[in-house]
Amino acid sequence: MNKINNIMMAVATTVFAISAQAQVTVSDAWVRATVAQQKATGAFMQIKSVKDVRLLEVRSPVAGVAEIHKMEMTDNMMKMRPVDGIDLPAGKLVELKPGSYHIMLLDLKAQVKEGDVVPVTLVVEGKDKKRETLEIKAIAKPLNQATPH
Repeated sequence: MNKINNIMMAVATTVFAISAQAQVTVSDAWVRATVAQQKATGAFMQIKSVKDVRLLEVRSPVAGVAEIHKMEMTDNMMKMRPVDGIDLPAGKLVELKPGSYHIMLLDLKAQVKEGDVVPVTLVVEGKDKKRETLEIKAIAKPLNQATPH
């Protein structure tokens, strides 16, 4: 029952994570569960903004470091690297997903188990340089989870 409550809380929080000024919505937020002693995992979600903003920063209390990353093919090799941010064009759905843009949670403080609810903070900035903070809850999915469905 506790796992069901965690899932319901995470879904409700991610669907309704709205910032008043930036009008950014986040849905389907999830992280990949880890095994014992694993020190990194990825966080994934869908983000949509009413106006042009940029995702600049991510944080989570479960990790010593949180970074925005991008995976892409370069010289026939898949490479992952941190990026300074992600543009969120007005009205466009931007998906953070495995094999593309995503959030890396590094230096994990404990194992992330399936069903855990992981708090993640997103910081977005508009063209007017005003920053907004969104607090979301991401549900931990099984290790072999490739998509949120």
